[in-house]
Amino acid sequence: MSEIWFQDSIRLPPFPRGFHLVTREIIAATPQLTEAKLGLLHVHILHTSASLTVNENADSDVRVDLENLMNEIVSDDFAYSHTCEGPDDMPAHVKSSLLGNSVSVPVHNGQMLLGNWQGIYLCEHRDHAQGRRLVITLQGQCGRASKVR
Repeated sequence: MSEIWFQDSIRLPPFPRGFHLVTREIIAATPQLTEAKLGLLHVHILHTSASLTVNENADSDVRVDLENLMNEIVSDDFAYSHTCEGPDDMPAHVKSSLLGNSVSVPVHNGQMLLGNWQGIYLCEHRDHAQGRRLVITLQGQCGRASKVR
């Protein structure tokens, strides 16, 4: 088997505050994915006020509930010291730290191994954010892969 390494960045358009499925955008930006028979796709966000996570991709109520719960856990009204970038900035940093700045997904026979109801979310924690930049790294092997059990 030969190795495959690919790395590129994509810029997502601005999204409103909330949880947004970006799985399709990641797949579209990674045509080399189809060459990987066995590997790992790593997606990293280059921002400290947004995050990435994997969760339910079928029912949009899940995204609404996740946003509402994060707002309940991390209040905009807390007495933050870091306020120079606006009242939603420090809460966004806290939410980003809680959820994380990257996800890794196994790859098998040219596809991400996400569960039936899983998708990759961009979690936008600012009220008026600019577009977000993701770095996508694919590492794997080309050739014949074994079955996933």
